[in-house]
Amino acid sequence: MQLDKKTKDDLRHKHYGVYGRHSAVEICSWNKKALRGEGVCYKQQFYNIECHRCAQITPSVLWCHNNCIFCWRPAEYMTGVLDEKDYDAPKEIIDGLFRERKKLLTGFGGLKKVDKKLLKDAEIPSHVAISLSGEPTMYKELDKLILELKSRKEIKTIFLVTNGLEPEMLKKLKEHYALPTQLYLSLVAPNEKLHKTINRPKIKGSWEKLMKTIALLPKLNCRKVIRFTLIKGLNDSEKYIDEFVKLFESSKADFVEVKAYMYLGYSRKTMTIDNMPSFEECLSYAKEFEKFSKDFKISDICKPSRIILLKNKNSKYNNFIINK
Repeated sequence: MQLDKKTKDDLRHKHYGVYGRHSAVEICSWNKKALRGEGVCYKQQFYNIECHRCAQITPSVLWCHNNCIFCWRPAEYMTGVLDEKDYDAPKEIIDGLFRERKKLLTGFGGLKKVDKKLLKDAEIPSHVAISLSGEPTMYKELDKLILELKSRKEIKTIFLVTNGLEPEMLKKLKEHYALPTQLYLSLVAPNEKLHKTINRPKIKGSWEKLMKTIALLPKLNCRKVIRFTLIKGLNDSEKYIDEFVKLFESSKADFVEVKAYMYLGYSRKTMTIDNMPSFEECLSYAKEFEKFSKDFKISDICKPSRIILLKNKNSKYNNFIINK
């Protein structure tokens, strides 16, 4: 399955840059704020990546194994299977998406609040977040795509976000020396029952695949982060904390990000605003998690994004990836 004209037009209407058969890029709200001098995202605060030079891309914009109840993306588009044979080459994807991103930035030049020097810098990405929408590990040449990014001298950092349902691809990244700078595993449930309720997997054996990924994480020589979306009334109960702690500690992740579910986009069809925790509720949960954990301690907080960063005391990595 590939993107048809109607879907591409709809994605462009939603301000995505679309390239080829299955890839997209977006200028996120924090990119825009950074250019206007209105602050930077938690990724710059926590890890010192360059917010205004961040390219948020995906090689599989509308394909995912899950139909998560809290996802802001259009679930009705997330159907079919990404074609395993007829797909775009990694270099073409990167070149195409970077061109699309530059086009998306052109309109900012006429805005008075935009720093023109930052805008010029932003035209050449230094950080790439392979996330945005869909599940990037479904793209069969993800290893080559990451190696292509690594070959470009202007790219300083690469983040990859995965749902963990393609452990074989993560093994492939390891074997081909194509691991990202920082690997994110999205994890919202401590057991199979809650996983099926929240993630609503569309494939069989999803929990077993996720557990394979958890077991693989300690063997991957890169920075690793558990992205835990806190959903009020679903996974925030104290009865689950001990299960989460055991699962997160077994992964040997370097960091855990406790992140609030946000009542946005298509998730408003399946959730209510009452499911969105306040920053104070996220902080309270993180403090409770800290009490149960022997490894993870609160390291930083970002109130505007409702994210609390916990760090593994055994991690060999500094918080900042790039020291200036």
